[in-house]
Amino acid sequence: MITAQDLIDFETDIAGLFNAASIKAPVHLYANNEDNIMRVFEKIDIKNDWVCCTWRNHYQALLKGIPSDLLREKIIQGKSMVMNLPEYKFVSSSIVGGIPSIATGLALAAKLKHSSEHVWCWTGDMSAETGAWGEAYRYSVAHELPITFVVEDNGLSVLTPTSKVWGEEKWYLPHQNRNWYEGPNLIYYKYSNKKYPHAGAGIRVQF
Repeated sequence: MITAQDLIDFETDIAGLFNAASIKAPVHLYANNEDNIMRVFEKIDIKNDWVCCTWRNHYQALLKGIPSDLLREKIIQGKSMVMNLPEYKFVSSSIVGGIPSIATGLALAAKLKHSSEHVWCWTGDMSAETGAWGEAYRYSVAHELPITFVVEDNGLSVLTPTSKVWGEEKWYLPHQNRNWYEGPNLIYYKYSNKKYPHAGAGIRVQF
């Protein structure tokens, strides 16, 4: 049983490895959203469902049942941003707006196969404003696909405030200024990560 402290400790370990230059490729670390992610995972069938993520995916991987030693090894190999382990039904993409179409394809396949699989697709709030996300979300709702899009809102895309690009209103939410929302094919929550920068761990410059 993974706890919030297990998640925090794992990212702390990865941060130390990155700052010691034991990891050569970029890493994107989580902090302060442990309760939100664990709340979503209460709904997930760990063995049966697919989990699809962006370049920030360590918490989801651990909660999906990927062994921490295997995850750590893959990250050291430079695969943090492309953590694809289909044997665990876990897929990620390092392309902004790249994962929604992949997740939608998996959900469509599950429906056509009459499978009981459900797909859970994480993106950030800026990605949720892209055309790729909008098309995938609208298609999934219209065709009643077994997929839930999980939007994590930290208010930023790298260092750019999302509201400065798209305004305060989020087109996919019927009610604004919510810290948590559940609707058709959608879970949305806010969090703020002040422990780690967008990429890296705050000491070693990577790009």
